[in-house]
Amino acid sequence: MSVDSSISERAAALLEEFEMFDDWVDRYQHVIDLGKELEPIDEAFRTDAFKIQGCQSQVWLQPCSSGRQVHFKADSDAQITKGLIAILLRVLNHSSAIEIAQYELTFLDSLELKEHLSPTRKNGLDAMIRQIRLYSVAIEANAISTQ
Repeated sequence: MSVDSSISERAAALLEEFEMFDDWVDRYQHVIDLGKELEPIDEAFRTDAFKIQGCQSQVWLQPCSSGRQVHFKADSDAQITKGLIAILLRVLNHSSAIEIAQYELTFLDSLELKEHLSPTRKNGLDAMIRQIRLYSVAIEANAISTQ
């Protein structure tokens, strides 16, 4: 997927990719495989300050920006969780902070992902989304204040 594509285009491409799998065993394996493709996080961000609160697993999120364009790196100590954050970043990375903050993540409903996650993983996914949005709002606020 191109970094020049929109969030909606990246979400649609991800949905199409998941349609290739007939059952949830294969889908879960694909989620794990996506986690293995994550861009490595800088070790300096593997601290409590960048750990997402509300996840049963440890998840670290490194926010980066270029102007108003946002990019995240992430890592987790759990394979499924690492795959879940990879899905979010694959769709949301390389977008403006405003787009990330306002985009409705309906593609997650289309993936039927939450229906196949344990309650603690659902809460963790919600915490990841919340933290990505919070960082995006902070990046946008910083961009506005430095103009």
